[in-house]
Amino acid sequence: MANEVHPVDARLPAAQLGTLGLQHVLAMYAGAVAVPLIVGGALKLPPDQLAYLINADLLISGIATLIQCVGVWRFGVRLPIMQGCTFAAVTPMVLIGTTQGGLPAIYGAVIVSGLLVVAVAPYFARIVRFFPPLVTGTIITIIGMSLLPVAANWAAGGVGSPTYGQPRNIAMAAAVLLLILAVYRLSKGFLGRVAVLVGIVAGTVVAIPLGFTDFSHVGSAGLFGISTPFAFGLPTFHVTAIISMCVVMLVSMTETTGDFVAVAEMTGSELTPRRLADGLRADGFSTALGGVFNTFPYTAFAQNVGLVGLTGVRSRWVVAAAGGILVVLGLIPVLGAVVAAIPQPVLGGAGIAMFGTVAASGIRTLTKVSFEGNHNLVIVAVSIGVAAIPVGAPEFYAGFPDWAQTVLNSGISTGSLLVIVLNLVFNHLRAGQRTG
Repeated sequence: MANEVHPVDARLPAAQLGTLGLQHVLAMYAGAVAVPLIVGGALKLPPDQLAYLINADLLISGIATLIQCVGVWRFGVRLPIMQGCTFAAVTPMVLIGTTQGGLPAIYGAVIVSGLLVVAVAPYFARIVRFFPPLVTGTIITIIGMSLLPVAANWAAGGVGSPTYGQPRNIAMAAAVLLLILAVYRLSKGFLGRVAVLVGIVAGTVVAIPLGFTDFSHVGSAGLFGISTPFAFGLPTFHVTAIISMCVVMLVSMTETTGDFVAVAEMTGSELTPRRLADGLRADGFSTALGGVFNTFPYTAFAQNVGLVGLTGVRSRWVVAAAGGILVVLGLIPVLGAVVAAIPQPVLGGAGIAMFGTVAASGIRTLTKVSFEGNHNLVIVAVSIGVAAIPVGAPEFYAGFPDWAQTVLNSGISTGSLLVIVLNLVFNHLRAGQRTG
């Protein structure tokens, strides 16, 4: 039918939008607040300022997600993409904050790097023609593989937890995973689509009497609060800080492109160079906006890519609803405190299902590739192998300069860059040889 609506553009009933959107929020919340917690902790900020950073982060995450999903002029990829602070920027920001002028120096570098992304997005987007199934399948597999240790750490109780690795944590994660699988297997229609949400909510309810978490701190959270521009002082601009943050954002653009490719593949959408440029431009704008409103660089959140694949819900309006929920959480701190009480093992059980789905989606894409009479098997093998290095051996690049570690410590970045380069070398620079 000529007027048939693509699943990405489908508008679901309000109740379903809210429920499915909440599922996306719960899936990414721990990762969303981790960056301000790490950076604020490294700068030894008092609890009230840490809370301020978190609220600002949630607010701008929501706005960034709305821009990315709904689209405003030439900003936004208009796919179900969740936005959050990039972990690639953590180490450079800590170094800038502790040695070059605190949060104002960080925010100056963030603003400039965001504007850089806006400027270079159309040129960077031209590489999309070098993303055949060989490249996209490998990148999607790498994304899922790189995220699985995050889910494992959640399942064990969270990095730094005094109870890390205790059997009760892993048992809780396993119970949540089994519940998600049961709901997914036995339920049809809408309930099956919210299997992750059912697992997280049920796991949290059970976890309370078992002592995994409590809500005692919720009462001390503020009822209403809004982040104001430059709350920590006017930004300062240091050349070395700006350069390091610009490098981070170039790395982030590679990761974001991989996420866009993955979601486009899962939703059956065409990722044209113009659409990719619009998405990257939105990333840059949101990053610059974050520097103004006391938060950090933004990127597509790979955590939620798996949820799109697992649930089969392809509507961008669902993730837009999640963005709206984040805005509310950012404006009403007490609600954010409630969500923050979800135990890490509960998130771990859900994360294993979601991130495993991402890797499986990549493998499914690779089944479209021919591995006979060409070098495609070597390309995939080496790219995944190099991407696995920082996953399996986190200290492997510890002796490298900080700027190099920014790139090398991200398996998604190294693997994505390598598969693009190897595909060019083996399948584009040799006469008569084309990619599968």
